[in-house]
Amino acid sequence: MDPISERLRARHPQRIDLSLDRMKALCAALGDPQHRLPPVIHVAGTNGKGSTVSMIRAIAEAAGLKVHAYTSPHLVRFNERIRLAGKLIEDGQLNAILDRIEAATSDSGGEATVFESTTAAAFVAMSETPADLAIIEVGLGGVLDATNVIERPLLSVIAPVDYDHAEFLGTDLAGIAAEKAGVLKPGAPGVIARQQEVAMAAIERAAQAVHAPLTVMGVDFDAWAERGGLAFQDQQRFLDLPAPGLAGAHQIDNAGVAIAAALELDLPEAAIAEGLKSVRWPARLQRISAGPYGEAVKAMDAELWLDGGHNPHAARALAAFLADRQARAPRPLALICGMLANKDAGGFFAALKDSHATVFTVGFDGTAADPAALAAVARGHGLAATPAGSVDEALKLALRLGAGRVAICGSLYLAGEVLGASRETWPD
Repeated sequence: MDPISERLRARHPQRIDLSLDRMKALCAALGDPQHRLPPVIHVAGTNGKGSTVSMIRAIAEAAGLKVHAYTSPHLVRFNERIRLAGKLIEDGQLNAILDRIEAATSDSGGEATVFESTTAAAFVAMSETPADLAIIEVGLGGVLDATNVIERPLLSVIAPVDYDHAEFLGTDLAGIAAEKAGVLKPGAPGVIARQQEVAMAAIERAAQAVHAPLTVMGVDFDAWAERGGLAFQDQQRFLDLPAPGLAGAHQIDNAGVAIAAALELDLPEAAIAEGLKSVRWPARLQRISAGPYGEAVKAMDAELWLDGGHNPHAARALAAFLADRQARAPRPLALICGMLANKDAGGFFAALKDSHATVFTVGFDGTAADPAALAAVARGHGLAATPAGSVDEALKLALRLGAGRVAICGSLYLAGEVLGASRETWPD
């Protein structure tokens, strides 16, 4: 664990407690930095939030804007969560701000959680560093998420809504969508990704309640793959653009939402094209060719992919990517999978059951599912599965058995351990 994360875990409760009261009190004690941010794009949703944030940021930076970004979780170092005018926050600045957060927490008489404290730290840092735009990703839900003390966003974005975090958000898709639609604010336009019908209805009701005008994918605009690139069309224009630099067919939809947001900001087509080409977002179908794992697969003329998706919706995207890859160049396929114990492992493996992959299950630091229990779930969905002691052991087993294509998947925490194994693969 990196020093900043250790500090936060030692001094703040790690629980998730959806409430805005502590956050509002903490921000007030800090002088309400959330009201002194550059214009804000607030991004909610279940899957694709981070990818959409990264694409909007890449497009805005290609247009010459200085952009702040707040995302979670981090993969290797806590600093990845806070990007100031294009660069990750430095340890010295972050520690100094955390000192102020802890003093303000004491003054406010509360006990802010880790996420509340880090969100407040991001707001302080962003309010004190000049920039043209701030892109803020919701942590969990929307209505009661700590980021939702932002009252007047320039633009709200809702990525695809699906099932996740059932212990906090429940299992009713309409209710989940209504919670995430809490980022819609009076008069602020909302750009909405393609949604299931019940989720879209809930988002529309929330928008009507606050008089937020919506631009909806599949209704007001759309994007699709065409001739190796991306086509985008709305009611005013047709754009012929390069494919996004992020792998997977699902990134076409994420790119479409990012383009619609960029057009709301009046960013030029040239910047949209350049941003799509240059965008990078680690652990989302990331090809790994460096570090100990990358070197191991290269030595066996194999390929290695890393994906942090951890719910059935994300597993379907991974399955589609692997199916396309296998259709183009068939190779023996192996999955190295680790998941948090509270995730829907059954739904995850159900989405991958037709991959015919050999599965190796692993644990990782934290509340990971037991590898033996996870393997049993995979076998219940018709996949050959074996528990392994570590990613290193699983990769060696997979390569020894002839795997030519390996995907490490199931958790961003597992992905972080893989990227953290070598300085070469740290996100920057």
